[in-house]
Amino acid sequence: MPVFATAGAKLSIGSALAAKTADFVASDFDSETWTQIKELESLGSFGDTAQEITFESISDLRTKRFKGTRSAGTMEVVCGIDYADAGQLAAIAAEKTDDNYAFKLEFDDAPEGGTPSERYFVAMVGGASEQLDTANNVMKLNLTLWINSNVVRVNAAEAV
Repeated sequence: MPVFATAGAKLSIGSALAAKTADFVASDFDSETWTQIKELESLGSFGDTAQEITFESISDLRTKRFKGTRSAGTMEVVCGIDYADAGQLAAIAAEKTDDNYAFKLEFDDAPEGGTPSERYFVAMVGGASEQLDTANNVMKLNLTLWINSNVVRVNAAEAV
């Protein structure tokens, strides 16, 4: 699959879904009912990084580095405010809880007649703030997603 643009990507929120100690797999999200969050402007970034653990070895005269816990990061999502959008309303409601929610990101990269790439993860909505800026700007909803799971990758597939 060649490279492709972010344009056409869709972000959706599902129901409250508890994090678990083992990695999620795609089938863990099969029973979700998805509500698309519309008017997306920016999706930010996500993906695992390990915490660095260092040890200063006196005899080796060397700093040794080890991997610690992993974090899939914080996804900063920016939307044009739409007071009637069910997805934005669901994300705002999710911010008011202490629950993790299922999220699905779908890319616009499906081969002719095939299925697109998808990413699934569980996150807390840590923030839902309005950004107003100046007269010649669209009012925005900034969503902060604290990802509390691995990110499940499903690649685009050809038609069968």
